[in-house]
Amino acid sequence: MFSKSKINEPGPKQGGEGVTPRGPAEGAAPAPKTSTDFAPSSAPKAKPPASVLSSDLTIKGNLKTTGDIQIEGTVEGDIRAHLLTVGEGATIKGEVMADDVVVNGRVVGRVRGLKVRLTSTARVEGDIIHKTIAIESGAHFEGSVQRRDDPLNANNQGGRSGPPRGEGPQGSSEGNA
Repeated sequence: MFSKSKINEPGPKQGGEGVTPRGPAEGAAPAPKTSTDFAPSSAPKAKPPASVLSSDLTIKGNLKTTGDIQIEGTVEGDIRAHLLTVGEGATIKGEVMADDVVVNGRVVGRVRGLKVRLTSTARVEGDIIHKTIAIESGAHFEGSVQRRDDPLNANNQGGRSGPPRGEGPQGSSEGNA
């Protein structure tokens, strides 16, 4: 305790009058205030929790966020997010774009993502454009899959599909010769 008083004495010596009553109070009060002061500044840096759309919610319109979304209900429209999780009972009718996409439910429309994961309960009807993909056993998928370095860039849509199709006719000309 004496060493704590010595540490607290240099600060209160400047105040002079509040050495005895404020010494212990300042020793206890600044630490929580300091951690409280730092908490708000670190809170914006910390990732906020995902926005959850409950199973009884139906949205007709587009959703756009830089954060995470977990969908348990129905969305008729396009979705853009950082991380999109489609719950088992969820249905999305529209284009999905996210850095990370995890599909446990149903998506009718194009899926674009850097990382796309279809779990065993996933039902996807549409094209998937991805950088990396994982499809678990039991997932239902009807559509095409295309790998792109930048799948979120809509302008890059035809960039890779052109050359492979161009190679096909060249191959058929060799077959004619």
